[in-house]
Amino acid sequence: MDCSSGKNQKTVLVTGGAGFIGTHTVVQLLKGGFKVSIIDNLDNSVPEAVDRVRELVGDELSKDLQFHLGDLRSRQDLEDLFSQRKFDAVIHFAGLKAVGESVANPRRYFDNNLTGTINLYEVMAKYDCKKLVFSSSATVYGQPEKVPCVEDFELGAMNPYGRTKLFLEEIARDIQKAEPEWRIILLRYFNPVGAHESGKIGEDPKGIPNNLMPYIQQVAVGRLPELNVYGHDYPTRDGSAIRDYIHVMDLADGHIAALQKLFVAEDIGCTAYNLGTGCGTSVLEMVAAFEKASGKKIPVKLCPRRPGDATAVFASTEKAEKELGWKAKYGVEEMCRDQWNWASNNPWGYQPKP
Repeated sequence: MDCSSGKNQKTVLVTGGAGFIGTHTVVQLLKGGFKVSIIDNLDNSVPEAVDRVRELVGDELSKDLQFHLGDLRSRQDLEDLFSQRKFDAVIHFAGLKAVGESVANPRRYFDNNLTGTINLYEVMAKYDCKKLVFSSSATVYGQPEKVPCVEDFELGAMNPYGRTKLFLEEIARDIQKAEPEWRIILLRYFNPVGAHESGKIGEDPKGIPNNLMPYIQQVAVGRLPELNVYGHDYPTRDGSAIRDYIHVMDLADGHIAALQKLFVAEDIGCTAYNLGTGCGTSVLEMVAAFEKASGKKIPVKLCPRRPGDATAVFASTEKAEKELGWKAKYGVEEMCRDQWNWASNNPWGYQPKP
């Protein structure tokens, strides 16, 4: 859908827009005719990622992109932004997302994820911008009693990171109930992987990766010696945990679908949608698929389970299909192909080799 016909071109603020999912979504927003402002504190991202987005979309669309270095925990940073530009909606990615780190340092997670989001609501309300797409997570399902996970399941997180997402969902519901003019969509992501097919942008975590695919990728390019697989005695088909991996471009398109819904559905209220494929893939199956895509052998070290990890989690995707008209298009093969394309072209992520 092209919204670029002059006066009805919508302007969207993307928090955390320099990050992995943020950059891919910004590309799709710009291609869809939106004007985009990014605010990011570069805690887990780099300015180079935004330069690559500009390269990808070309000079003409780049004119519709602004980048602001800022932190949501600073009310002033948000005030500066909202006082300069009128936003039609916000897509809120900014947040810390490592389960292990959150267990070790919960205060950092509460400060960053909760304080930042509460500030965002305050400033959005002040400037009368009341449409929000929020990055939630499948971690709000905790250890689900059955799978697939359906949006109306009872929620319960198993670690501080998951709890920040759960608290923020509750806050969203409370705000919308008190102020019905808000329209909020909560997107519960499953496990985002892959990269843009151009190989120009992808996931580039700082430090040792916390997620499976960037870890596999760093082993494949020789940055890490082997892959630690946590848990090989789960009651699953091969003993490793099962997750719902989703291509980051499918996820990006899910955000565009949610945004379009906010602009047309007056009665959306505060609604949650799963973004996943609906298929569970085990960790070891994912390793095998990546080996096939890359032609590299990934040495694996089997380790004990990690506290707070669930056995099997995958999505029911019916609600998003029905109400957002969105469905994942890519399978595990494409996820691994695009991830390897990114990794082999950028073995050190956005940085030149140290």
